[in-house]
Amino acid sequence: MSSAVKNEEDFNTRLDNAKKSLVVVHFWATWAEQCTQMNEVTKELAKKNPNVMFLCVEAEEIPEISLKYEVEAVPTFIFIKNKQKIGRLDGASAPDLTKMVKQHIDTVAPAIHIKADPKEALKNRLKSLINSAPCILFMKGTASQPRCGFSRQMITILNDHNCKYSTFDILEDEAVRQGLKEYSNWPTYPQLYVNGELMGGLDIVRDMAQDGELKDALPLNSSVDQELTLSERIKALLEQNQVILFMKGEPTAPRCGFSRQIVDILNKTGVKYSHFDVFSDEEIRQGLKKYSDWPTYPQLYVAGELLGGLDIVKEMEQQSELKEALMAGSTDS
Repeated sequence: MSSAVKNEEDFNTRLDNAKKSLVVVHFWATWAEQCTQMNEVTKELAKKNPNVMFLCVEAEEIPEISLKYEVEAVPTFIFIKNKQKIGRLDGASAPDLTKMVKQHIDTVAPAIHIKADPKEALKNRLKSLINSAPCILFMKGTASQPRCGFSRQMITILNDHNCKYSTFDILEDEAVRQGLKEYSNWPTYPQLYVNGELMGGLDIVRDMAQDGELKDALPLNSSVDQELTLSERIKALLEQNQVILFMKGEPTAPRCGFSRQIVDILNKTGVKYSHFDVFSDEEIRQGLKKYSDWPTYPQLYVAGELLGGLDIVKEMEQQSELKEALMAGSTDS
């Protein structure tokens, strides 16, 4: 079944009624076209998976639930079992949603007619994750925001060696967090994999670095952009774009209400502007907050200087000051 949630009490009641079934919660907004499309996808998935409960939550109408699950943009899908979050999908991707529903069905207590082996399903998922990149680090937190000292030290070592790597936040997926310990026979995190094989944890990687062996074992990052420091990358973006909006999503498909509103305002001015989707680069997303000393998005810059967020831009529009400020920094107005 698939149905809309009325309020927080209604949401909690539905989770209670779900018992051990898989619950997929779609956080959406009426203004986002991509959410409407994904609503149709969830309806089809609900028909094909009658044992799964699909719920729709208007993210901006019931902020208590959005805040609880750290929903910052739409669409976002949260996978829940026994009232515990077991997975998350950000963005509008029907294939990924279909795949994750199938994966997480295998992790719940199967009905009598289901013969799927949860352990085998998890093993296959771990194999897929390990081989998803030539070098992948399973850690606590993200590369830009490690959430333990060991993970932070590992990131520092990899960055110092100009390594090209991906990361997986094991705090976001309890099944992977526990399953990988058994799969790799390695009880702690972080864990570094290269070409599908476990290289080791912090102690081993640190020893290899000290012995001069690590660089030859890692895939090097040849991207000029990624070789730059974070500050240099941000400065380069600002210098290359006279008017640039750092937002959640794209102007044609904003992923939060604030980004949608500021895009509408900018479009009315007729002044050309560039944009940067902060969801496309976690390092920029976190680093720009410190660089600008501005904790939220969207952020609008003109001639390399921060003009402000939605409130300031809205106020400037109301006072008929916005277009003049934008044109002062635009090379093509």
